[in-house]
Amino acid sequence: MTPETQFVSCLGAKGFHRVAYHRWQGSLDRPPVICVHGLTRNGRDFDFLAQALVARGRTVICPDIVGRGDSGHLADAAEYGYPRYMADMATLIARLDVETLDWVGTSMGGFLGMLLAATRGQPIGRMVLNDVGPFIPQAAMEQIGTYVGRDPHFATLEEADAYQRTVAAGFGRLTDAQWAHMARHMTRPDPAGGFRLAYDPAIAHPFRNLPMKDVDMWPVWDRVKVPALVLRGAESGLLLAETAQEMTTRGPKAELAVIADCAHAPALMDPAQIALVVDFLDRG
Repeated sequence: MTPETQFVSCLGAKGFHRVAYHRWQGSLDRPPVICVHGLTRNGRDFDFLAQALVARGRTVICPDIVGRGDSGHLADAAEYGYPRYMADMATLIARLDVETLDWVGTSMGGFLGMLLAATRGQPIGRMVLNDVGPFIPQAAMEQIGTYVGRDPHFATLEEADAYQRTVAAGFGRLTDAQWAHMARHMTRPDPAGGFRLAYDPAIAHPFRNLPMKDVDMWPVWDRVKVPALVLRGAESGLLLAETAQEMTTRGPKAELAVIADCAHAPALMDPAQIALVVDFLDRG
């Protein structure tokens, strides 16, 4: 089973750009599920989860946020950031022509879902946040800054596979086939030969031009009213244990599941992790 890749045109400050989304077609009788990836990733991270959701009758939409995967790049790097991403997702939701939807977001994708869910008239019915919350410590932000924007060259996909195993070590214990899947979909052929990461290195612009400090968005979390499930990698340095616990007592009073043998962030490829998400969404 493979998705159909479609595109929607979104208007930015310097003109239109295309946003790709990978559509896994299921039943039209239930709200679709939008799955949004982490900072340097793309929508193909959710291939394993999407197939499980389709088997339960859900249509699954996995966008490549602008500057990643099959989506276009922005003419002005300063525009990479949450206001642009929120506007693009609003355009995508309008394209889907649905009244409600469910949201699964890993890291940046979860933070984006939280921002949308806190807005007036928002369409999210149920939400899963994968290893992210309203408080991100400065140390985690500094760690992100060490790798975002890198533009390594790989002579072979095997080299890309080895790189993924290093930078995504926090994803947990994956099979060789799963690592190979990541290497294949997180890279693009280089016209000069070999492969490069499937993203615009300019997405790092916000990290290079802002002071590194704690991110505190608790007032946003307190405005979220939709049922939420928080997944936390047991060894995560981005979603601290105390933050995850506080998320169960504030705002939507989320359910919490801690994933063993993972840091940032659980890959959602393991059957047990997938079951947590599918079962939570099925309760809607």
